[in-house]
Amino acid sequence: MTDTAILAEDLRKTFDEVVAVDHISLAVPKGTVLGLLGANGAGKTTMVRMLTTVLEPTSGRGVVNGFDVHDHPQAVRRSIGLAGQYAAVDENLTGRENLFLVGRLHHMSKAASNTRAVELLDQFRLSDAADRPVRTYSGGMRRRLDLGAALVSHPPVLFLDEPTTGLDPASRQDLWEVIEGLVGDGTTVLLTTQYLEEADRLADNIIVIDRGAIAAEGTAKQLKSRLGDTVIEFEFASPADAARAAEVFATDTSAGTVVRQVMTEGAATLRDALNRLDSAGLQPAHVALREPTLDDVFLTLTSSNGAGE
Repeated sequence: MTDTAILAEDLRKTFDEVVAVDHISLAVPKGTVLGLLGANGAGKTTMVRMLTTVLEPTSGRGVVNGFDVHDHPQAVRRSIGLAGQYAAVDENLTGRENLFLVGRLHHMSKAASNTRAVELLDQFRLSDAADRPVRTYSGGMRRRLDLGAALVSHPPVLFLDEPTTGLDPASRQDLWEVIEGLVGDGTTVLLTTQYLEEADRLADNIIVIDRGAIAAEGTAKQLKSRLGDTVIEFEFASPADAARAAEVFATDTSAGTVVRQVMTEGAATLRDALNRLDSAGLQPAHVALREPTLDDVFLTLTSSNGAGE
């Protein structure tokens, strides 16, 4: 019996001349969370679709819960839950009816489907809205119902493709707590996200995907440590000055009026950076030192022109 719940070996997916996923291998131990990070078009969703049998890989091998995604797709589908980027519930049905319907589609009896619906409505704090049409639900309520629908059959493996997209901070926190509870009970989760805070909080291991390939892998702590001990942020009076400063540093990242530089050699890095700015006639309005975050990792390792989502 393997301790690996999700395995990808050299997975590749092309659409005509476009390479969406380029020879990616990964392994997710049971009862853990793998976070897939990447910009729009990096290939995260394509990876999920291959591992959940929605797309056939061009080459390579995927195994989920011990079943090969090519040879035993039905067995894979029976052992997983999938929640996509948008709530896939029927807004004309009530919350209870949605979950009951999913149970019946999983060949559960009417009694079992009803019992499971009640359990999930309670678990996701939707009991008070159980008999209201879903069209009256807030975005956060719909996402919780969608996640509940993915759990009707007690799947041991759960794929979450940007599950908190569009949610307000409070609803996002609620969903994080639910996911943490599921993992605490032994569920394995593969999570795609663009929220760095989300990956930092939930993921045991993180893979950064850029242009369909793995750019980096490790724990949040390991990825942050790759950048150095400290990040320097220079804030300028205008985006034009920030752009000029980014050219001075060549390899550093800028956003608006802020330019970031990684401090690799302590105070010497800061002195050198200030001297270079002074030589270029640039004077920062504000300078701040802070610890690296996953945002810094993301900005350093990824680009905005990925191959395909």
